[in-house]
Amino acid sequence: MKLTRTTSALFAAVAAVALAAGLAGCASNTTGPAATGNQPGGTITIFAAASLKATFTQLAQDFEAKNPGTTVNLSFAGSSDLATQITQGAPADVFASADNKNMTKLADAKLLDGTAQNFATNVLEIAVPPSNPASISSFADLSKPGVKVVVCASQVPCGAATETIEKASGTTLAPVSEESSVSDVLGKVVSQEADAGLVYVTDIKGAGSKVKGIPFPESAKAVNTYPIATVGSSKNKELARAFIAMVAGSEGQKVLSDAGFGPS
Repeated sequence: MKLTRTTSALFAAVAAVALAAGLAGCASNTTGPAATGNQPGGTITIFAAASLKATFTQLAQDFEAKNPGTTVNLSFAGSSDLATQITQGAPADVFASADNKNMTKLADAKLLDGTAQNFATNVLEIAVPPSNPASISSFADLSKPGVKVVVCASQVPCGAATETIEKASGTTLAPVSEESSVSDVLGKVVSQEADAGLVYVTDIKGAGSKVKGIPFPESAKAVNTYPIATVGSSKNKELARAFIAMVAGSEGQKVLSDAGFGPS
């Protein structure tokens, strides 16, 4: 059959429309899932006080399990060291401090996104080796001649709490070592390099049979409150806020309570 120019033009137009539709369909199939991808994901870095290591490690694992495609990186150290790192530009998404003092430093420097919220409390306890070689039974015993006691440095929350208790009780300690984190103090006691160390109740509970804990009434004079906040420079604030919500929520509070932390 011979085609006229009009018929040929018509067929050509129809073919062009069909081809355009086909290409559009391919483009839609290729870009559709990416355009509608609402799956949670991304990476966040949590800077947290050393005393939170066990609890935040568990919470990070739980958070990743509930949010496939999410990675939570954890960095633990003394709160003052972490605050300094953030001030100097370290890439953190969330900061959890063992005191409000170091959190306030970041707030005053306008390095936080929003307001920090308190999520736990903690108090000091005396840690001694299981055999308690120096026969420690009270806070005053730590000042006895010959007792090798280890404490946190004054700029660290556990060190500031120790100083508060010293002043309130009229007891002056002569530590053989001042550490930059509470976990370092505990390590000295576990290795029996010290007769005693001032750490948190939660640290002693977490250490199990490695140390013996000796509570003392003066610890009530220095209750540490733990705040948490999103860092202003975070590149994944939505995920950071979701982690904070988990810590402050019922699941996080149970994990913290089980570890010996008190309510905020």
